[in-house]
Amino acid sequence: MSTERRIPLDRKRVADTALRLLNEVGLDGLSLRAIAKELDVKAPALYWHFKDKQALLDEMATEMYRRMVAGSATDPAGTWQEHLLKSNRALRAALLGYRDGAKVFSGSRFTGTLHAVEMERTLRLFTEAGFTLAQAVRATSTSYLYTIGFVSEEQGVQLLPDERREGYDVDERARMLADFPLSAAAGAEIFEDYEKHFEEGLDLLVAGVEVRFGIS
Repeated sequence: MSTERRIPLDRKRVADTALRLLNEVGLDGLSLRAIAKELDVKAPALYWHFKDKQALLDEMATEMYRRMVAGSATDPAGTWQEHLLKSNRALRAALLGYRDGAKVFSGSRFTGTLHAVEMERTLRLFTEAGFTLAQAVRATSTSYLYTIGFVSEEQGVQLLPDERREGYDVDERARMLADFPLSAAAGAEIFEDYEKHFEEGLDLLVAGVEVRFGIS
């Protein structure tokens, strides 16, 4: 009988392993069986901690959020515009750190209340700047959804920053759409230079919030 002591299995260890495995196999290849194999346990052992795969995805998204918050400090003296820009840049960077990161994050339910700490700070900043609570929620949630959607499309083309899917060569696309010159030329605006285009979208969003709610 082996006397080697096993590292106790807990929610964090399972989520950490799942996030590491995610970068290797992607969301479609991530199964409870694969995670259990990586942890050298039987799959039923995971059900003591997560009732199903969605519950695990919720914890994975929460762990991604924990890491993001730990790596990005907000300036309490900053403006709402600065906060909107910085928080969404941090969210995009966090999602891009994982294969299918946006898919994991989208629709997942945070466990715990850490997100409420940051949400409270953000809503207070916005309401003190003159937004109603409803306006603050609309501005922040719209920017959040923009970032999630942008990264979802970005990762549909580039699985990881250095790994691009086949079929998204801009020059090849332009040749296929030679009879549609504007659509062909638009390829570079859609499938290239994601950093630049993300920033342009954020600027448009901030400008729209300023105009719509009259708060600068």
